[in-house]
Amino acid sequence: MRIAQYSSKNRMLVAVDCIIFGFDGTELKLLLIKRGFEPEKGRWSLAGGLMKRDENIDLAASRVLKELTGLENVYMEQLYIFGEVERDPVDRTLSVVYSSLIDINRYTQQINQDYHAEWFPLKKLPSLIFDHRDMVALAQQKLRYKAAFHPIVFEMLPEKFTLPQLQHLYEGIFDTLMDKRNFSRKVLSTGLLVKQKDKEKATSKRGAFYYKLDKRKYQTKFNAFLNFIPNPDSIR
Repeated sequence: MRIAQYSSKNRMLVAVDCIIFGFDGTELKLLLIKRGFEPEKGRWSLAGGLMKRDENIDLAASRVLKELTGLENVYMEQLYIFGEVERDPVDRTLSVVYSSLIDINRYTQQINQDYHAEWFPLKKLPSLIFDHRDMVALAQQKLRYKAAFHPIVFEMLPEKFTLPQLQHLYEGIFDTLMDKRNFSRKVLSTGLLVKQKDKEKATSKRGAFYYKLDKRKYQTKFNAFLNFIPNPDSIR
Protein backbone atom coordinates (compact mmCIF):
# COMPACT_ATOMS: atom_id res chain seq x y z
CA MET A 1 0.00 0.00 0.00
CA ARG A 2 2.74 2.39 0.95
CA ILE A 3 4.70 1.53 -2.20
CA ALA A 4 1.69 2.44 -4.31
CA GLN A 5 1.41 5.74 -2.46
CA TYR A 6 5.07 6.57 -3.12
CA SER A 7 4.83 5.63 -6.80
CA SER A 8 2.15 8.23 -7.36
CA LYS A 9 4.34 11.04 -6.02
CA ASN A 10 6.67 13.26 -7.98
CA ARG A 11 10.28 12.14 -7.87
CA MET A 12 13.44 14.17 -8.25
CA LEU A 13 17.18 13.68 -8.51
CA VAL A 14 19.61 14.36 -5.66
CA ALA A 15 23.05 15.72 -6.48
CA VAL A 16 26.08 16.70 -4.43
CA ASP A 17 28.38 19.64 -5.16
CA CYS A 18 31.73 20.05 -3.42
CA ILE A 19 33.23 23.44 -2.65
CA ILE A 20 36.92 22.97 -1.86
CA PHE A 21 38.73 26.05 -0.62
CA GLY A 22 42.51 25.80 -0.59
CA PHE A 23 45.46 27.97 0.43
CA ASP A 24 48.87 27.70 -1.24
CA GLY A 25 50.75 30.00 1.13
CA THR A 26 49.95 33.12 -0.85
CA GLU A 27 46.38 33.05 -2.16
CA LEU A 28 43.02 31.62 -1.20
CA LYS A 29 41.74 29.46 -4.06
CA LEU A 30 38.80 27.34 -5.21
CA LEU A 31 39.03 23.94 -6.92
CA LEU A 32 37.03 23.68 -10.15
CA ILE A 33 36.62 21.11 -12.92
CA LYS A 34 35.49 21.25 -16.54
CA ARG A 35 32.06 19.70 -16.98
CA GLY A 36 32.33 16.56 -19.11
CA PHE A 37 28.81 16.33 -20.56
CA GLU A 38 25.89 18.38 -21.81
CA PRO A 39 24.34 20.70 -20.93
CA GLU A 40 27.17 23.19 -20.35
CA LYS A 41 29.86 20.72 -21.45
CA GLY A 42 33.34 22.21 -21.24
CA ARG A 43 32.40 24.99 -18.83
CA TRP A 44 33.87 25.39 -15.36
CA SER A 45 31.97 23.78 -12.53
CA LEU A 46 32.19 22.67 -8.93
CA ALA A 47 32.94 18.98 -8.49
CA GLY A 48 29.45 17.53 -8.51
CA GLY A 49 27.38 14.50 -9.46
CA LEU A 50 24.28 12.48 -8.68
CA MET A 51 23.84 10.32 -5.61
CA LYS A 52 23.50 6.60 -6.31
CA ARG A 53 20.60 4.56 -4.94
CA ASP A 54 22.86 2.40 -2.75
CA GLU A 55 24.87 5.15 -1.00
CA ASN A 56 24.18 7.81 1.59
CA ILE A 57 24.72 11.49 0.88
CA ASP A 58 28.09 11.76 2.66
CA LEU A 59 29.52 8.78 0.75
CA ALA A 60 28.20 10.27 -2.49
CA ALA A 61 30.08 13.52 -1.83
CA SER A 62 33.34 11.68 -1.08
CA ARG A 63 32.96 9.46 -4.17
CA VAL A 64 32.16 12.35 -6.51
CA LEU A 65 35.08 14.41 -5.21
CA LYS A 66 37.53 11.56 -5.72
CA GLU A 67 36.22 10.62 -9.18
CA LEU A 68 36.35 14.19 -10.50
CA THR A 69 39.44 15.60 -8.79
CA GLY A 70 41.42 12.72 -7.28
CA LEU A 71 41.06 14.10 -3.75
CA GLU A 72 40.26 11.63 -0.99
CA ASN A 73 40.26 11.54 2.81
CA VAL A 74 39.15 15.17 2.82
CA TYR A 75 36.81 16.16 5.62
CA MET A 76 33.77 17.93 4.19
CA GLU A 77 30.95 19.65 6.01
CA GLN A 78 27.39 19.74 4.71
CA LEU A 79 26.62 23.38 3.98
CA TYR A 80 23.17 23.86 2.43
CA ILE A 81 20.59 22.40 0.05
CA PHE A 82 19.88 24.26 -3.19
CA GLY A 83 16.45 23.41 -4.55
CA GLU A 84 15.19 26.09 -6.92
CA VAL A 85 12.73 24.49 -9.33
CA GLU A 86 14.64 25.35 -12.51
CA ARG A 87 18.20 25.24 -11.19
CA ASP A 88 19.03 22.31 -13.50
CA PRO A 89 17.64 22.60 -17.06
CA VAL A 90 17.53 18.80 -17.58
CA ASP A 91 15.49 17.54 -14.63
CA ARG A 92 14.23 18.53 -11.20
CA THR A 93 17.35 18.23 -9.07
CA LEU A 94 18.16 19.04 -5.47
CA SER A 95 21.82 19.76 -4.74
CA VAL A 96 23.34 19.09 -1.32
CA VAL A 97 26.38 21.34 -1.07
CA TYR A 98 29.50 20.40 0.89
CA SER A 99 32.53 22.54 1.70
CA SER A 100 36.06 21.91 2.89
CA LEU A 101 39.24 23.79 3.78
CA ILE A 102 42.60 22.30 2.80
CA ASP A 103 46.29 23.07 2.45
CA ILE A 104 46.81 22.89 -1.32
CA ASN A 105 50.44 21.79 -1.07
CA ARG A 106 49.45 18.78 1.03
CA TYR A 107 47.22 17.39 -1.73
CA THR A 108 49.18 18.27 -4.88
CA GLN A 109 49.97 14.66 -5.74
CA GLN A 110 46.31 13.61 -5.55
CA ILE A 111 44.92 16.05 -8.10
CA ASN A 112 44.15 14.32 -11.40
CA GLN A 113 43.56 15.82 -14.84
CA ASP A 114 40.71 13.62 -16.05
CA TYR A 115 38.33 16.56 -15.69
CA HIS A 116 40.97 19.31 -15.83
CA ALA A 117 40.79 19.96 -12.07
CA GLU A 118 42.36 23.33 -11.48
CA TRP A 119 42.80 25.81 -8.62
CA PHE A 120 41.53 29.36 -9.25
CA PRO A 121 42.16 32.44 -7.07
CA LEU A 122 38.85 33.51 -5.51
CA LYS A 123 39.32 36.98 -7.01
CA LYS A 124 39.67 35.55 -10.52
CA LEU A 125 36.96 32.92 -10.81
CA PRO A 126 35.67 32.07 -14.29
CA SER A 127 31.98 31.92 -15.17
CA LEU A 128 30.37 28.86 -13.52
CA ILE A 129 27.44 26.67 -14.55
CA PHE A 130 23.91 26.77 -13.13
CA ASP A 131 23.76 28.25 -9.61
CA HIS A 132 27.30 27.30 -8.64
CA ARG A 133 28.36 30.93 -8.20
CA ASP A 134 25.57 31.34 -5.62
CA MET A 135 26.84 28.24 -3.84
CA VAL A 136 30.36 29.67 -3.68
CA ALA A 137 29.06 33.02 -2.39
CA LEU A 138 27.19 31.28 0.42
CA ALA A 139 30.25 29.17 1.28
CA GLN A 140 32.40 32.30 1.43
CA GLN A 141 29.93 33.95 3.78
CA LYS A 142 29.94 30.92 6.08
CA LEU A 143 33.74 30.80 5.96
CA ARG A 144 33.99 34.45 7.00
CA TYR A 145 31.79 33.88 10.02
CA LYS A 146 33.70 30.80 11.11
CA ALA A 147 37.09 32.45 10.61
CA ALA A 148 35.92 35.47 12.60
CA PHE A 149 34.98 33.45 15.65
CA HIS A 150 37.11 30.27 15.59
CA PRO A 151 40.65 29.24 14.49
CA ILE A 152 39.47 27.00 11.63
CA VAL A 153 41.89 28.60 9.15
CA PHE A 154 44.73 26.45 10.48
CA GLU A 155 43.22 23.56 8.53
CA MET A 156 44.50 25.34 5.41
CA LEU A 157 48.05 25.88 6.62
CA PRO A 158 51.11 23.60 6.67
CA GLU A 159 52.50 22.39 10.00
CA LYS A 160 54.94 25.34 10.03
CA PHE A 161 53.84 28.73 8.75
CA THR A 162 54.74 32.40 9.07
CA LEU A 163 52.62 35.26 10.35
CA PRO A 164 52.63 36.88 6.87
CA GLN A 165 51.21 33.65 5.43
CA LEU A 166 48.50 33.60 8.09
CA GLN A 167 47.71 37.24 7.37
CA HIS A 168 47.49 36.58 3.61
CA LEU A 169 44.99 33.84 4.34
CA TYR A 170 42.81 36.09 6.49
CA GLU A 171 43.01 38.84 3.89
CA GLY A 172 41.89 36.38 1.23
CA ILE A 173 38.96 35.18 3.31
CA PHE A 174 37.73 38.67 4.14
CA ASP A 175 38.84 40.27 0.86
CA THR A 176 40.53 43.17 2.64
CA LEU A 177 43.97 44.38 3.68
CA MET A 178 44.87 44.21 7.38
CA ASP A 179 47.39 46.20 9.37
CA LYS A 180 50.46 44.01 9.87
CA ARG A 181 51.29 45.13 13.41
CA ASN A 182 47.73 44.89 14.73
CA PHE A 183 47.21 41.51 13.10
CA SER A 184 50.39 40.07 14.63
CA ARG A 185 49.57 41.42 18.07
CA LYS A 186 46.04 40.07 17.98
CA VAL A 187 46.88 36.59 16.68
CA LEU A 188 49.77 36.11 19.13
CA SER A 189 47.55 37.17 22.04
CA THR A 190 45.44 34.03 21.53
CA GLY A 191 48.28 31.90 22.90
CA LEU A 192 47.71 29.25 20.23
CA LEU A 193 50.97 29.78 18.33
CA VAL A 194 54.42 28.45 19.22
CA LYS A 195 57.35 30.39 17.77
CA GLN A 196 60.06 28.28 16.10
CA LYS A 197 63.79 28.96 15.86
CA ASP A 198 64.04 28.77 12.08
CA LYS A 199 62.92 31.32 9.51
CA GLU A 200 61.36 31.33 6.05
CA LYS A 201 63.81 33.31 3.88
CA ALA A 202 62.51 32.70 0.37
CA THR A 203 60.39 35.86 0.30
CA SER A 204 62.64 38.34 2.14
CA LYS A 205 66.26 38.84 3.19
CA ARG A 206 65.44 39.19 6.90
CA GLY A 207 63.09 36.26 6.82
CA ALA A 208 60.03 35.58 8.94
CA PHE A 209 59.98 33.22 11.89
CA TYR A 210 57.97 30.06 11.54
CA TYR A 211 55.19 29.26 13.97
CA LYS A 212 53.34 26.07 14.81
CA LEU A 213 49.85 25.62 16.14
CA ASP A 214 49.79 24.32 19.71
CA LYS A 215 47.41 21.43 19.03
CA ARG A 216 46.80 20.74 22.71
CA LYS A 217 45.71 24.31 23.33
CA TYR A 218 43.81 24.28 20.05
CA GLN A 219 41.53 21.58 21.44
CA THR A 220 41.11 23.12 24.89
CA LYS A 221 41.00 26.78 23.86
CA PHE A 222 39.05 26.52 20.62
CA ASN A 223 37.21 29.72 21.50
CA ALA A 224 40.45 31.68 21.91
CA PHE A 225 39.72 33.34 18.56
CA LEU A 226 36.23 34.38 19.66
CA ASN A 227 35.56 37.76 18.06
CA PHE A 228 38.96 37.78 16.34
CA ILE A 229 37.13 39.71 13.64
CA PRO A 230 34.46 41.59 15.66
CA ASN A 231 32.06 42.34 12.80
CA PRO A 232 32.67 40.12 9.76
CA ASP A 233 29.67 41.57 7.89
CA SER A 234 31.34 44.99 7.81
CA ILE A 235 34.43 43.68 5.98
CA ARG A 236 34.15 43.43 2.20
